Amino acid sequence: MSPEQFIQKLRKGQPAPVYLFLGPEFYQLGVCRTALLDKILPPDERENGFARHNLDETTLAAVLDDARALSLFAPNRLIWVSSAEAVLPRGRAATDDTPGAGELADYLNNPTPGTVLVFESSRYDFEGDDRAKMERVQKFYAAIRDVVEFRPYTVESARRLAQDLAKEAGVQIGLSELGLLVDSLAGDAGRIANEIEKLRLYVGSNRKVTSEDILRLVPNAQASTIFTLVAALGRGDRKRSLDSLDTLLREGEYLPLALTVLATQFRLAMVAHESGLRTSQQIQTQFNKQGIRIWRERADQVQQTLAAFPGEKLGLAIEKVYWADKALRDTRPDDRVVMEKLVLSLTR
Repeated sequence: MSPEQFIQKLRKGQPAPVYLFLGPEFYQLGVCRTALLDKILPPDERENGFARHNLDETTLAAVLDDARALSLFAPNRLIWVSSAEAVLPRGRAATDDTPGAGELADYLNNPTPGTVLVFESSRYDFEGDDRAKMERVQKFYAAIRDVVEFRPYTVESARRLAQDLAKEAGVQIGLSELGLLVDSLAGDAGRIANEIEKLRLYVGSNRKVTSEDILRLVPNAQASTIFTLVAALGRGDRKRSLDSLDTLLREGEYLPLALTVLATQFRLAMVAHESGLRTSQQIQTQFNKQGIRIWRERADQVQQTLAAFPGEKLGLAIEKVYWADKALRDTRPDDRVVMEKLVLSLTR
């Protein structure tokens, strides 16, 4: 089940005796842990009723013995077991059946009343190189019926989360600024929550969050300055272009990386131009069909670049970026000199 389904079921009824929490998305995991604590244990009972174990440091048998024990001081208990994947055998034994799975099945046949046991496995992801390891974890804990999967947020779901968190915090933030925030934090839900709280304390509720606020407070947000640079280059605004370049330097941006982002932006705009795409919606739809995941704000940036560099001007910009990239790889006196020459050549 998803974290949302878990919380809905928890609101409607009693918790299951044993849960398996799978996946590396810690923000959602924290929300579910808080909901479970609120459901099972009032604040004054948590000192005696909430227990933690780590399977890197103890055995599954010891955890199950603790779960079977009755407490005189806590009628209800929540036992949280982290590093659940540590029970899996390693090396040559990795393919063997593990006796611990049978011990867990025995406990599930007769769980202790009033005790909820949660096994948390957050070390592995559901895709890529971790997929086989995750499947082994699922196989070991197959006797547990109630499994909650904590999958990473998509760009769209991260944006919805940011909107909800901003609304709850009373933070006034526009759609473009929200997109900048989510993009800067790579859709990391935990970091989004932290940065919105920082913005709430910094801005308050009397004014809207600006892009300058985000650039000032949010790590990595200076990448958006590259898009400011693109827009200024498109207008032929030499002063604003050089100011944007100076901002990148002051923020410690690695200029070859900045140039790579700039080149990617121009290439996306060229693809959109050759495909006859004109609107942000057309750009987003077409790229997503081709397997290139871009969100609405990024599509807007591509559309703006397309408008700023029409026709031959876009091809010329790509050519000049190529030569600038080549110059950055050669022996040269200063990266800044190369980038300033690029700006000057594009704003004649």
